[in-house]
Amino acid sequence: MTGSAATLRFLGATQTVTGSRYLVTVGGANVLVDCGMFQGYKQLRDRNRLPFPVDPSSIDAVVLTHAHLDHSGYLPALVRDGFAGPIYATSGTAELCALVLVDSGHLLEEEARYAQRRGSSKHHPPRPIYTVKDAERALESFRVTPFDQEFEIADRLSATFVPAGHILGAAQVMLDAGGTRVHFTGDLGRKDDPLMREPRALGAVDVLVTESTYGDRDHPEVDPAAQLGEIVTRVASRGGVVLIPSFAVGRAESLLLHLSRLHATGAIPDIPIYLNSPMAVDASVIYQRHEEEHRVSPAEFDAMYSIARLVRTVDDSKLLNLRGGPMVIISASGMLTGGRILHHIAAYGSDPNNAIVLSGFQAGGTRGAALARGETTLRIFGQDVPILAEVVQVESLSAHADRGELIDWMRTAPHAPSMTYITHGEPDAADELRARIKRTLGWPARVPEYLETVSLAEPR
Repeated sequence: MTGSAATLRFLGATQTVTGSRYLVTVGGANVLVDCGMFQGYKQLRDRNRLPFPVDPSSIDAVVLTHAHLDHSGYLPALVRDGFAGPIYATSGTAELCALVLVDSGHLLEEEARYAQRRGSSKHHPPRPIYTVKDAERALESFRVTPFDQEFEIADRLSATFVPAGHILGAAQVMLDAGGTRVHFTGDLGRKDDPLMREPRALGAVDVLVTESTYGDRDHPEVDPAAQLGEIVTRVASRGGVVLIPSFAVGRAESLLLHLSRLHATGAIPDIPIYLNSPMAVDASVIYQRHEEEHRVSPAEFDAMYSIARLVRTVDDSKLLNLRGGPMVIISASGMLTGGRILHHIAAYGSDPNNAIVLSGFQAGGTRGAALARGETTLRIFGQDVPILAEVVQVESLSAHADRGELIDWMRTAPHAPSMTYITHGEPDAADELRARIKRTLGWPARVPEYLETVSLAEPR
């Protein structure tokens, strides 16, 4: 075997949970695993406006783990700037990207128009990172590929999608790169997730590239449904509004599943529940088409959406800000980086009778992270909004494996990889997981640097 001819370059997701991008080169062929947006701190977001680290036209193919923007969100810009190859994805990922990427292009255009009105951009006129048309063009390059079916990308370079849990369509990626088996976790789901089936066990690999979103902590051993029920009941008793910032794909479905079960047992009062996310409504249809990937029966899906009042139009969204409580509003985005939830926070965040429920990981530099660390003011639409509402973080709702679950998943490998690279985590999380892997499993492990290139040496 000639694995030494292959290299791996880390173009993102190093010491941050966003911007997932890995370039594998074998001979003259280049394949990009994921093509995500950077989110959070401004110095990270600024990378989205820099030229791609390699010429997009030199990339032969993209292999996509799943549809979340930090893994897929830069694809429209890559295609616009010269990438002309196929984008391989599972059916669920391709269908969700048709929603996520177009919605992202729309929001980026809206941000540019807003910056122009305020005169707050250094560009004249302000330019979106990409447009809806760019997103629609990128979607034409998708090639749907089933789980567990090896597909050839180039000479001596092939890949296989393996179920990852996490969200619909999410895959681990096993690359055969010149004889070296390189395994990418993508975002790894949880064994006991109420919505998604558990991730496939790790097989024999030579190099492992693992996420570490929760690499420095274990999820609390509490029932997220019970915790959610207590919050809703408490806030409703004082006539308040429960605001739940949510990722439109995956998390919104989990929240509705919990709330519908609570409602069915009388564990929460009969108050209005609004799903204010057109994309989440559309995503639900895709979830229903792929029963084989999740645990929810058609009857439970009907129950989930029968308790929710679906909000699609901007005018109806604005009316929610005048309605008052008691009610629950689920709305994107999950880390308060944009979207309709910001208008609801501006309307209801200053009232101590209300509550803001953070339902997942909050990346550094986001408004969600600011709330999680106790900030009492948020900058929204150029204004400082005081936050007097109760803020609760329900980490047990996360769809990411925690450090214990990651280690248990790694134990299923028949032998140690020659190297494990820890990515997709904040610095503390990545380094803690590195140390735990070495201490607990005895595996070699390290945290790569941004733009670092490593050799995929011949397997031991």
